[in-house]
Amino acid sequence: MADHQTASTVEELSLDEGLYVKMRNARELRGRLCAYEQHLNMILGDIEEAVTTMIETDEETYEEIYKSTKWNIPMLFIWGDGVVLVAPSLRVG
Repeated sequence: MADHQTASTVEELSLDEGLYVKMRNARELRGRLCAYEQHLNMILGDIEEAVTTMIETDEETYEEIYKSTKWNIPMLFIWGDGVVLVAPSLRVG
């Protein structure tokens, strides 16, 4: 049943629509949907990729300190097995 819901959500997306994709290993992508298929293999264009990593733990408070690194990629193929979440990008303005 979950596969059907995921497929329906992705099928509702339009090509050239802004998309947010959360991947395994703390990777997040925002880009334009160029192509996709039933296994969530996708091609995105005009991507901003963000990777969040823990860099240290505060010894007094045990608070974890994270660092986020962002960069732009013109076009990227995404393997569907690494996809955790697909959602339309928020529209600002």
